[in-house]
Amino acid sequence: MTHPDERDDWRHRAACRDEDPELFFPISAVGPGARQAAAAKAVCARCPVRAECLGYASDNGLDHGIFGGLTEEERRELTRFRAA
Repeated sequence: MTHPDERDDWRHRAACRDEDPELFFPISAVGPGARQAAAAKAVCARCPVRAECLGYASDNGLDHGIFGGLTEEERRELTRFRAA
């Protein structure tokens, strides 16, 4: 039986829920890795909880992977922009 709080968890509504988690952790930013990142971002683009995912990654200092449609480098840039 699912706990009521679990059903309300944003992760249960995430578009990536049924995707291979490896998709969101490309090894590089070039070549096949760039294509993998683009595929992951396409999943994020149709996700109803993209903002929650991005906030989760930012709040928890997640340094690797694609969250909320942004790579780790893009999240760092966003953080620097917000701090300025």
